[in-house]
Amino acid sequence: MKAMILAAGRGERMRPLTDQVPKAMIKADGKPLIQYHVKNLVAAGIDQLVINHAHLGYQIVDFLGDGSQFGVTIQYSQEPEALETGGGILKALPLLGEEPFVVINADVWSDYPLSKLLQRDSQDTHLVLVDNPAHNRLGDFNLAQGVVSRKDSGAAERLTFSGISVLNPELFEDSQPGFFALLPILQRAIEQGKVSGEYYQGAWFDVGTNQRLAELEEFLGRL
Repeated sequence: MKAMILAAGRGERMRPLTDQVPKAMIKADGKPLIQYHVKNLVAAGIDQLVINHAHLGYQIVDFLGDGSQFGVTIQYSQEPEALETGGGILKALPLLGEEPFVVINADVWSDYPLSKLLQRDSQDTHLVLVDNPAHNRLGDFNLAQGVVSRKDSGAAERLTFSGISVLNPELFEDSQPGFFALLPILQRAIEQGKVSGEYYQGAWFDVGTNQRLAELEEFLGRL
């Protein structure tokens, strides 16, 4: 199984820090966020990665290179301007192939064991969901008996999408190249009953602001 790290985001809420470095290269406890993902994917047994990039993306390429120093093969999908999550994945599909692939947002950090994603038999899209953080109290989706539904469906447990998933490329069959988010694509698949999910209660951080970066650094400092 291949994996894609979404690393093209501009990181507006973290300026002026992201005026100098791409969001994926922001350091937490001395290491760029993207390095944690590469290390965790290698530990899970995934050695073929695709990384998209836009704003200051050359810094990501300079740091990771072809991936050989980390034990992986890395291909890059360059975007002149960020295409959002859905558009970025669609552009990278020729590099990802026809089988389901792991996707991780570069601006999250988690100790979720990625090897679990490789043990699945289903070809369905699969989302890792977590408790709702303070900045997303209403959550993103409902989860009941391993099936993801829309958050307005009335199912029992409303949770937040962690930014960690397995996506089936069939999700994008009717998509046109350009700028678009992943969420509407997922919602359509959810309505068709093609999305499974799991609830993860371990450590997870959405590093979307400088305050949340400080919280992650404090957590890592205690390990």
